[in-house]
Amino acid sequence: MTERVILESEVFMTDTKKNTLTILAVVLTIAVIFSACTSIFTAKAVYDLRAEAKAQTETQEDGVVILDQYEIVSTLPISEAYRSGNTNGLSAKDKETLELASAVLKEIITEDMTPYEKEKAVYDWMAKELSYDTGALQVVPQTSADCDNPYGTLKYHNAVCVGYATTFRLFMQMLDIPCMVVHNTERYHSWNLVQIEGNWYHVDIYSDQGVGSYANFNMNDELAAVSHDWDRDFFPAATSLEYNYAYQNRVSVKDIYQIPAMIRQAMEEKQGGLFLDFPSLDENGAQIVEAMISGVETALAESPEGPALWMHWSWMPISGSGYVLGLSIEGYDAEEAPEATISEEDQQKVEQAVNDAFGANLDWESIQAGMDDGGGSGESSEFLTDSAEELLP
Repeated sequence: MTERVILESEVFMTDTKKNTLTILAVVLTIAVIFSACTSIFTAKAVYDLRAEAKAQTETQEDGVVILDQYEIVSTLPISEAYRSGNTNGLSAKDKETLELASAVLKEIITEDMTPYEKEKAVYDWMAKELSYDTGALQVVPQTSADCDNPYGTLKYHNAVCVGYATTFRLFMQMLDIPCMVVHNTERYHSWNLVQIEGNWYHVDIYSDQGVGSYANFNMNDELAAVSHDWDRDFFPAATSLEYNYAYQNRVSVKDIYQIPAMIRQAMEEKQGGLFLDFPSLDENGAQIVEAMISGVETALAESPEGPALWMHWSWMPISGSGYVLGLSIEGYDAEEAPEATISEEDQQKVEQAVNDAFGANLDWESIQAGMDDGGGSGESSEFLTDSAEELLP
């Protein structure tokens, strides 16, 4: 994911900022103590610095800034307006957000659904509909603020992880399903905790974006910890797998030497997760299984064909001597780029413009072949995407 690619210097700068704020507060406090003419303004400066330093170290759900840019903002005013039917206290932007969210729920939710079915319907819609545009231009928000809130996420169908997390929470709140936005300890990623029938589960739709693989859907703490970290003292524990999609569809292993073939089949079917159930497993059997998993990973790394897939895996004790091996398979191509729909007339104009400018004699097939090959590895499109925000009014 884009915002998760973070330089170590950025994390260092964040920690340095926290330390600097604390030191400044201490220095100012000492200055106040030894000054006979302390003003109310100096005292206020000390208080403000202490408050900011404390806010940087204490865990909270809302008011957290991810990557020093994307703020997690409360969605309660919008969800409460939905449940009460009273929108008088909402801004024009929040009212439009409510209209967009209500339209989605009307489309995908029915009254006879269970809380889990409602949650899964929202996951399916977001994982599919909010995937990045695959055409020549990526759909971008008009301002940097739009990509980290439900308004921009629902209107432009493009968001950073904060936009996904706050939008999912809004949907859950509208459906009376308890939900929180979680952030990692370094504050460069966010996702959700949702409560279904009394148990909490981790949901990271951003990481399943465009594919809907269920690899990050309704994870317990042990599964989530493979690729996430968070303040476990603040956020509620997730200990159940009852409503984990992959666990519900776990496969019993009768012959451990069939595991590589089972993984290969799951990949061919583009499954995002595979849960292998071992009713009884000793230490020797576990080592054999892990050796085969290592072999599969090596084979994937050396394979010249197919998508660049990779796996995360972890053991989960179930009961007695029983274990489940959870594998998360990632790297599938979400969608193929759409074919060009340029008219024949425009094709001729393109040919003429290029040939006149460069004295060439290219036909449309040659130009089309260049488009199919990626047009210079997509560097122009990448530059346009990165710079679009500066170009838009």
